[in-house]
Amino acid sequence: MSESKPPLPYAGIRVVEFTHMVMGPTCGLLLGDLGAEVIKVEPIDGDNTRRLLGSGAGFFPTFNRNKKSIALDLKKPEGVEAALRLIATADIVSENFKPGTMKKLGLDYDSLRKLNPRLIYVSHKGFLPGPYDHRTALDEVVQMMGGLAYMTGRAGDPLRAGTSVNDIMGGMFGAIGAMAALRQRDQTGQGCEVQSALFENNVFLVAQHMMQFAATGRAADPMPSRISAWGVYDVFTVKDGEQIFLAAVSDKQWGIFCKAFGLEELLADPRLATNNDRVMARDWMMPMLRSHLAGRSAAELSAVFEQNELPFAPITRPQALFDDPHLNATGGLAPIRMNDGSQSKVPLMPFTLGGERPGVRLQPPLLGEHTDALLGEVGYSEAQIAQLKAKGAIAGE
Repeated sequence: MSESKPPLPYAGIRVVEFTHMVMGPTCGLLLGDLGAEVIKVEPIDGDNTRRLLGSGAGFFPTFNRNKKSIALDLKKPEGVEAALRLIATADIVSENFKPGTMKKLGLDYDSLRKLNPRLIYVSHKGFLPGPYDHRTALDEVVQMMGGLAYMTGRAGDPLRAGTSVNDIMGGMFGAIGAMAALRQRDQTGQGCEVQSALFENNVFLVAQHMMQFAATGRAADPMPSRISAWGVYDVFTVKDGEQIFLAAVSDKQWGIFCKAFGLEELLADPRLATNNDRVMARDWMMPMLRSHLAGRSAAELSAVFEQNELPFAPITRPQALFDDPHLNATGGLAPIRMNDGSQSKVPLMPFTLGGERPGVRLQPPLLGEHTDALLGEVGYSEAQIAQLKAKGAIAGE
């Protein structure tokens, strides 16, 4: 007989989340993937993320798997009462609304901890408490004010990173804080408030550039114009206009690279003897290397680099990753239901537990899919649930 799988680490933990967009939902996503029961409280007409277009069209199916949905009108006292009954059964409450919103509803930490001292309350905001905490923050806002856009763009052309890095990582740090608070609760019997913020997350991301200045006295250059630490570490345009990233980051790799491509003359050149020599010689060395490799295809270069265990990367567009052989062979993509009911695949968490990726137990929920069942669990009768629906205080399937 095969051994039964161990339970997921947060099985038995109940999370009630009042979240939307990316940051808050990411926290619940991580806890849900790790086994927690995550209950997503949505407005009667649903989380706006369900209806976004353009760059937001994939938000809901990406960040809301392994969750249940209950639809409550929190502007009605009956809706707030239903939320409070759910929270009374919860280990964690997570929210990412504007400062003051939860307090107006009586669902802030100070109000809820009086009802349940063991409750862990995760608040996702733009800024931790301080002089900036009244400002409205977005991922792009904090990238601009936190040095990341400066480092990503070319000099004079600040550029946001190509994904919601602070929203996603801010949600991850919220989840890490919740995990730490659960452990602390085991020790003390008391819950606490966890705060995670976009700006502080962004500053953590650029800490290496801050500390480079502290260590050297020289300001970090934006990444496109920086002096690389490595002699060969760049994107090459090759046959038919294809592009590929190629690198040789040690003296040993430089030797392997030169021998693989018939560059023994450069290997013997004393001006290129060490990595630091090659960094200083990039102005004349790189044009020679680009010219030498320009007639080869990206596939040919990939094959040579892979055979010789040298670093390389094709320049891949996100949509091509659905067909990536490694992701598909290793179970890194799982079937997911899209907002319109169609099927696609979604990346799973980038780690394994006991050799397996935590998977999709629940598809992204339909609006109010679990309203009736969850309210029944906390003591509402079928007649009471019907009455709440008639009043418009709740919605369900």
